[in-house]
Amino acid sequence: MKLGLSTPVVMQLPTVASAWEADATAADLALVAAAADELGYDFLTCAEHVVVPAADAATRGDTYWDPAATLGFLAAHTSRIRLATSVVVLGYHHPLQIAKQYGTLDRLSGGRVVLGVGVGSLEAEFTLLGAPFEDRGARGDDAMRALRAALSRREPSYEGRYYRFSGMSVNPWAQQSQLPMWVGGRTRRSLRRAVELGEGWMPFGLVPEALRTMLQSVSLPTGFEVVLATGRALDPGADPDGARRALDALREAGATSATCTVAASSAQHYGDQLVRLQELAS
Repeated sequence: MKLGLSTPVVMQLPTVASAWEADATAADLALVAAAADELGYDFLTCAEHVVVPAADAATRGDTYWDPAATLGFLAAHTSRIRLATSVVVLGYHHPLQIAKQYGTLDRLSGGRVVLGVGVGSLEAEFTLLGAPFEDRGARGDDAMRALRAALSRREPSYEGRYYRFSGMSVNPWAQQSQLPMWVGGRTRRSLRRAVELGEGWMPFGLVPEALRTMLQSVSLPTGFEVVLATGRALDPGADPDGARRALDALREAGATSATCTVAASSAQHYGDQLVRLQELAS
């Protein structure tokens, strides 16, 4: 099972984020990314929310750094670790806008982008952005098909239910011949979308038994990634047994990769914790 990171600082969930993240600087973020890169972690993530209603901030948090800008910054401070959106909300963008942004990032990073996508759930955010909410699932399916047609081509062509384009040049385009797409969500439909249209599934908020049951209900393609999150901050220094049990539980649930959240008191301490976590997982 590969280890990735829910990048600290850039998304701060209540009860999960460490106190040091609130005042962290770009230099702190670069230090963490470089440490993960050097240690051989597989990916860093960044989520997308344009806005969060104040009424939802207590549960969702309200700190969400822009993923395109943030992952571009992280690309410049790393050399091999993959850069994963977790997730881009498909309904907020035209597929060609996503193809241009993340195709550019793929070029800048030397082919290290993983495009995590989802259909979204925060209706107030859809309303603010003027994005349709009720049919977001069907639109998301069409957007993924459009992205598959566009991400790695200079002159993409697509004819779908919601999106149609041809005779347009998108330059630069992704360096990877097939840029991987992982689907976020917590429903059977999200898993179906991932199996049919993507290369991986990155669910959230599901207990291990539910995950096992859902995964057993489908036939997973060869090389398909099941990316499961620890859901809580691991403390491999103070509680190595707890961290080991959490990773074992994800592995037993079917994870091929784990998105880890790590407790720390500073960026420097975070790097030390990454060393310990890697030792536990080996």
